[in-house]
Amino acid sequence: MKKLYFLLLLTIMGAALVGCGSTKGVAYLQDESDGMFDEAYAAQTTAMYDARIMPKDLLTITVSATEPEAVRPFNLVMPSYTSGSDIRTTGQAQLQTYLVDNSGYVNFPVIGQILLKGLTKSQAEEKLKDMLMEYIKEEPIVSVKFVNYKISVLGEVARPNTFTIVNEKVNIFEALAMAGDMTIWGRRDNVKIIREDAQGKKRIIFMNLNDRNIIYGDDFYLQQNDVVYVEPNKVKAQNSEIGQATSLWVSGASILISVAGLVVNILR
Repeated sequence: MKKLYFLLLLTIMGAALVGCGSTKGVAYLQDESDGMFDEAYAAQTTAMYDARIMPKDLLTITVSATEPEAVRPFNLVMPSYTSGSDIRTTGQAQLQTYLVDNSGYVNFPVIGQILLKGLTKSQAEEKLKDMLMEYIKEEPIVSVKFVNYKISVLGEVARPNTFTIVNEKVNIFEALAMAGDMTIWGRRDNVKIIREDAQGKKRIIFMNLNDRNIIYGDDFYLQQNDVVYVEPNKVKAQNSEIGQATSLWVSGASILISVAGLVVNILR
């Protein structure tokens, strides 16, 4: 009975310690400066974020004008196949997608190779519009969209996955929200972003989500194909090691008990 009371007391003490625990390592956007540095940071980030075209991006490019026949050669469609051998190019047919090659070019109808690497969508649209004016009498309307704009979130989150971003703009907190947020075991002060630039160089960006001034940083908004990794904190890592060791001890003990039982049965 004394052992039972002792275990009950330990359980109550553990629960009390957990309940009184600090949220310093858990809460996002902490800062004791009370906004002292916010204005200085905000002054550096007045421009709105806009994604830039990179190698291996898939794009759709639509050209419109009052005379549809004039822009038809620039709007290739992917044929849709019926159950037989016939091919339809109307109805549910989709626009042709353009793959940006390693050098940053797309092969566009009539015009040929066009360098788009490093341009925003609006810059690419203006460049295409100027080039199309040589072939079309009136000023066309050009629309460029990303098809494969995606990011991945893994590690100590509720639902690790790869997500397609429709509006081509996502920040680190939106990415974590899509993955169900961090678990209580995730490190908020050392989130890693794995990024590959337009030249193929890879780098790891470290972010402290406890610092509220990160919303003004250059890496607050993610780029296409970014991988966000949330590593476990020390408590989770230690528990994992203890759990593995316990499993080994339990497995070993089970084997020894089984062998001892077998020996006892044989000796009988």
